[in-house]
Amino acid sequence: MKNENTLTDAVVEHLIRLGSATVYEAQGAVGALSEEIKPLARGMKMAGPALTLHMRPGDNLMVHYALMHAKKGDVLVINCDGFIGAGIWDDVLTTQAQHIGLAGLVVNGAVRDSDAIIESGFPVFARGISIRGTEKKQPGTLNGALIIGDCIIRSGDIVVGDSDGLVIIEREQVDNVIKLSDAREEKENNYKNKIINGATTAELMQLNRVFDYLDLK
Repeated sequence: MKNENTLTDAVVEHLIRLGSATVYEAQGAVGALSEEIKPLARGMKMAGPALTLHMRPGDNLMVHYALMHAKKGDVLVINCDGFIGAGIWDDVLTTQAQHIGLAGLVVNGAVRDSDAIIESGFPVFARGISIRGTEKKQPGTLNGALIIGDCIIRSGDIVVGDSDGLVIIEREQVDNVIKLSDAREEKENNYKNKIINGATTAELMQLNRVFDYLDLK
């Protein structure tokens, strides 16, 4: 299935503001990508529809092909089966991605030229960093469903990433998840206000009976 989904700037900004942790909890503690895939630098944030790519480890031919089909606002999600022995993405590809207007990159694998990527401000989340280069010979699959750990990502599903990690929202559930996330955020803000006025988290979460059951005095 081709990635034809788009998000308005307002929705993207809203998802980024909500953050990956809030979205993850609000949608039932599902959709978290492996915590081993991390932003290259703290403060990197992104949200957008996934453009999915599965490719052979150690070969980045399909990255160049994918960028010919990528659209402004997409998050390119690449599954290299976790192989971190070669950097499949670099500063030159980052320049092209920024020219297209990609929202960011997720790599279940490794990248290189990490300092230059960080300086560019382009959000990149990767499993590792490797100085080694790649071949450009092997085919792969664009716009197919990816399985990374226990998470399934389809082209068009929404990716939200920040310093806490990455979460995937099923494309059909975006509006509902935003509503649930807003409600969770409102609840947590209410908690914070009550704590400032003397309440404890144990009281607010009704944990005292659990403490009593465990004989915690």
